[in-house]
Amino acid sequence: MNTIEVENDWLKQLLPEGFPYPTSTLISGPGGTGKPLIEFAFVASWLKSGGSIIGVPLQYPTIEFVKTVLNKLYNVDLKDYQSKVAMIQLDPHIDGLEPLEDNIIKANIVKPEVWNEAVEKADSMIEKGNIGTMVFGSALNLLIFSPTYKNSVVENIDNILKNDKSKTYIFSVSTTVFLDEIELWEKSADNLMFTEMDKSVKLLFKISRMKGVSFSKEEISVPISQTALMDIKDIAEIMRKKTIPEIKSI
Repeated sequence: MNTIEVENDWLKQLLPEGFPYPTSTLISGPGGTGKPLIEFAFVASWLKSGGSIIGVPLQYPTIEFVKTVLNKLYNVDLKDYQSKVAMIQLDPHIDGLEPLEDNIIKANIVKPEVWNEAVEKADSMIEKGNIGTMVFGSALNLLIFSPTYKNSVVENIDNILKNDKSKTYIFSVSTTVFLDEIELWEKSADNLMFTEMDKSVKLLFKISRMKGVSFSKEEISVPISQTALMDIKDIAEIMRKKTIPEIKSI
């Protein structure tokens, strides 16, 4: 099993042998428990190890938020990796996809065929790193709110988690709704991780399953400030209220 070294001490404590690739990872937990902040730790390690990334951050209104969080928390300036980074922004008001400048694609990824097309288009736009491409996506459970595409969304993401080894995938999802569908994804992912927030607003993180590497099942408190946690929670809530009605109309 190929691995990359993880950057952060708290992550090294849990993954002493590193992070395996190409694999699929699901970070699961209640809404507002900092899952994307954990996800970005793996994204930062991937970039620093020479890989390329495609981002599908559903809970952020613009790509600038991704850049800000990566820089603040993990000392990663995406400008240093410009040729290796592409982003896909959800636009539920168009039928297919529209490439924009700076390796950004606007796409109606509620439709599984558009999701797949957008990922492949994004992959063709970036310089390939020596360890390949990581696709990261957050709040993917939002896509399940579409009455028309719900079943095909669940099936497509499940197939990616279970079978697609052309890239490394890491997704975060909320268990607040659609628990049955999320549990299906949890069973299909190679690597499974959980977050929760305690009463003192500490981010708790635990790894449940990894493919091909040893790991610690200890639950740890992640050293991320309450301010960062509450900021992302507030942004996610704003986007959830905006995005869910739009997706429900598809």
